[in-house]
Amino acid sequence: MTAESSKEAVGQHYSVHAMQYAQQMTWRVIEAIAAQIKPGLRESDAQVIAKQVLAELGMQRIWHPVLIRFGANTLKTFKQRSNGDPQLGANDIFFIDLGVVFGGHEGDAGATFTTGSDSEMQACAAAAKTLFDRVRVHWRTGGVSGQQLYDYAQAQAIEMGWVLNLDIKGHRVSDFPHAIYRGGDLGDFAETPGRGLWILEIQLAHPTRPFGAFYEDLLV
Repeated sequence: MTAESSKEAVGQHYSVHAMQYAQQMTWRVIEAIAAQIKPGLRESDAQVIAKQVLAELGMQRIWHPVLIRFGANTLKTFKQRSNGDPQLGANDIFFIDLGVVFGGHEGDAGATFTTGSDSEMQACAAAAKTLFDRVRVHWRTGGVSGQQLYDYAQAQAIEMGWVLNLDIKGHRVSDFPHAIYRGGDLGDFAETPGRGLWILEIQLAHPTRPFGAFYEDLLV
């Protein structure tokens, strides 16, 4: 086994079907949380909502902290703390990032939502999903390394008029816990990423205004 192929190691209970189920359930959680987030709430209020929804939908555990970012905090990376506890405005933007275990497998998904009618915020949220879709199609053509995927994402983001945060470059998932395999970032993976093993992350910033957007999903 090469050093790169060892980054795609999985446990004896792993299955692509189980990964897809975990991912579907994670998206259900995100949609349920987003439906309850309204202007006037604070990030801390959204965290309470998230915990309630996760319990209602029967998650086994979380495997990374629940991230819900409002406004300018949408520019923060996973490892950065939010600034304060902002209140969601009537014309605002927010994203949800969940890492949840269902059926012994790791779901990980994230999406951006808007309130009101700020057209640039709406365009930013849509662009994160559009760029994700373009990169996923590029992956599906075959023969593209993880490094090449993010080179392509960077070029596409520039063409679309957005700033891609290359500190966020995707990561491994599998049957829990994936961390024992030391898979590293998708954007550093020198081989073609396998199906049902990697999360493609896209984080964009508006070129002049203080907000961004995030989208991630399983490459499958």
